[in-house]
Amino acid sequence: MADKKVIFVAFAIEDERQRDLLKGQSLNTKSPFEYIDMSVKEAYSAEWKERVRTRIRRSDGVIALVSKNSLTSSGQRWELACAREEKTRTLGIWAYTDDRTDLAGVRTAVWTWDAIKGFIDSL
Repeated sequence: MADKKVIFVAFAIEDERQRDLLKGQSLNTKSPFEYIDMSVKEAYSAEWKERVRTRIRRSDGVIALVSKNSLTSSGQRWELACAREEKTRTLGIWAYTDDRTDLAGVRTAVWTWDAIKGFIDSL
C-alpha cells in the first residue's frame, strides 16, 4: 500500500491509556495509517461536534476502542453515530484482553496488528 489511510479513533476518555498505545503503534514507521485524535475533557459543544464530523468525513475509516467504558461514553457514542451517518466504515477493537463488551452495530475484533491492518487494507 503506497498511501497511508487516515483513521479516526473513537474511544471513551477512561480508555485514554489504550488510545496512547494505539498511537504508539501508529508511529511505527511501517504503520499503514495516520491517526486523528479529537479527545477532549470538556463538554461536547456544537463546535466540537462539527470538528469531529469534518474529521470523520476526511477519514478513510474509524477504529473504535471498545470497553465497558464505551457503554457510558456520550462522546464515543456520538462519534460512532456520526461515522454511521457519514457512511464511514468502522472497526471496533477490544481495548482490553479481559473485556469483550458488545456495542450494537459495531463489528469488534481482538486487538492485533493483523486485524487492524486487514481493516485498513480493506478501505
